[in-house]
Formats: sequence, structure tokens, C-alpha cells
Amino acid sequence: MARILLLHSMYGLRPAVHQAADRLRAAGHDVHVPDLYDGRVVDTPEEGIAIKEEIGRDELLKRAVAAAAPLSDDRLVYAGFSLGAAIAQNLALGDERSRGLLLMHGTSDMADGVAADDLPVQLHVADPDTYEPVDWLNAWYLRMRAARADVEVFRYPGVGHLFTDPGLPDHDADAAGRAWTIALDFLADL
Repeated sequence: MARILLLHSMYGLRPAVHQAADRLRAAGHDVHVPDLYDGRVVDTPEEGIAIKEEIGRDELLKRAVAAAAPLSDDRLVYAGFSLGAAIAQNLALGDERSRGLLLMHGTSDMADGVAADDLPVQLHVADPDTYEPVDWLNAWYLRMRAARADVEVFRYPGVGHLFTDPGLPDHDADAAGRAWTIALDFLADL
């Protein structure tokens, strides 16, 4: 069993995030799902970007750190969707006790000199993905490997960015099913 901090996408804490948390709980994990948007949920990428910019990157990270702090003694697995994945990556790389990192649909840049010694990292991403272009992903992968993370990348051809969210037009049930099967195996091995 892993203790998991699961962070929502730029759409906010949608029902799909709660469904994902329930899926993880059914597999025996202890899952915590903070609301970084204070209850706001949106329907379009434009609205999500507006809220993200209104709150600001630093404040979102601060809120995520505050959510993780009471849990971090238990070697957290950080996980997230899109924007939440980018934030989860920052938290995991800043927490030397991190147990793992599960990224669904998103990544983040990395500071020079970051060490992620043998940190298990798994990324699930659309192929192609307008938010995660191939050149970016290749550079991200090389930087993660240079930081000594144990990285796996799973690409899903022909699906939309947030293909695991059944409430969005990007949803692809087959790809989502494959992603969750692989992700649950990853978490079971941590």
C-alpha cells in the first residue's frame, strides 16, 4: 500500500479526480486529494488557464506543499493530472523521502542539478499532445535520467490530452483502461 497525494488538473477538482482516487483506494492505497482551486471547477482549457494564472504558480505550489506536509513523513507517492502532474513532479523532486511519482498527462521543467536517485517515475501521455510536444518530452526524459530517476514513459497514439477523464471530450476508454492497469501495477511494486 502507498500513501498518495493526487493533484487535479487545470480544470479543478472534477469528479474524474475523485473517481481516480476511488480506483486507487480500491487497490488498497491511502489517497489524499487536495483542492488547489478552493472549490472552483471549470469546463474549458481557457477557463482553467485563467484560474491558474490568477492564483499563480508559486501560490499553487505553496498550496500543494501545505497539503503534502502533514503526510510526507510516510514517504509519499506524488501523482497528478496535467497541471497537477507538473506540481507533483516539483514536490517529488523536492522531497528526498519521496516513494514515487505518477504523472498523468503532464510534466514540468527541472532545475539544474536536481537529484532523483532511483526515484520510480511513470508518465502516461497522449501521442501527440499539444501540451507535451515530442521534443519537450524527449528533453524531459533525458533530464530525468540525468537526475538518476528510474523513468518509464507510456505514449497513447491518437488520444486527447486528458484521455483518462470521462467527463471531457478527450476521453478514450480503451487508452484510459490501459493507463490505469499499468499505473496500478507500478504503484503495487513501490
